[in-house]
Amino acid sequence: MSEAPATIDIQPATSERWDDLAELFGPQGACGGCWCMFWRQPHAQHHQQNADERRAALQGLTSAPLPPGILAYAGGRAVGWCAVGPRGDFAALARSRNLQPVDDLPVWSIVCFFVAKPARRQGVSLALIRGAVEFARAHGGQIVEAYPIDLESPRYAGRRLSGAAGYEGNAATFRAAGFDEVKRASATQLIMRYALG
Repeated sequence: MSEAPATIDIQPATSERWDDLAELFGPQGACGGCWCMFWRQPHAQHHQQNADERRAALQGLTSAPLPPGILAYAGGRAVGWCAVGPRGDFAALARSRNLQPVDDLPVWSIVCFFVAKPARRQGVSLALIRGAVEFARAHGGQIVEAYPIDLESPRYAGRRLSGAAGYEGNAATFRAAGFDEVKRASATQLIMRYALG
């Protein structure tokens, strides 16, 4: 894993940066027209909407008082995205059997990453994780939680995640950012936390 280059700039995904986010996601909406709405919507709603409706929903969120995530910029272009916000903003977490709350503490959740192909394996995800922690801190968050894939699990040993398979992040990258494992959600997925003090 490479260190995040000093040239990566992290910014909130506000309406003023919508064009940058849309360009990063491209015509496929990052992955199969999801537009990073899977975690935010009830299951039925997500599957009833088409890609254009999901795109419009995400664009609307960029105008909210709390932006729906952060963008990583390098060379003046958006090269990465991270969805982060209070856990209650993500309806899919509430319905997940494996990702039920660990306790009653209020947490912020990091649920999704998207990094442009030319910028992968250059530390963008690490920069986004660190940026998400600071974003949560700036908005009063006390604990940041994530649900990455454990590439050291027997199922993934010796393999690399590629494309959409790595959208929740890699546990090793979260460890490098100071996150600790608090629970094993499944054979391949962890619940990790960073306490803001």
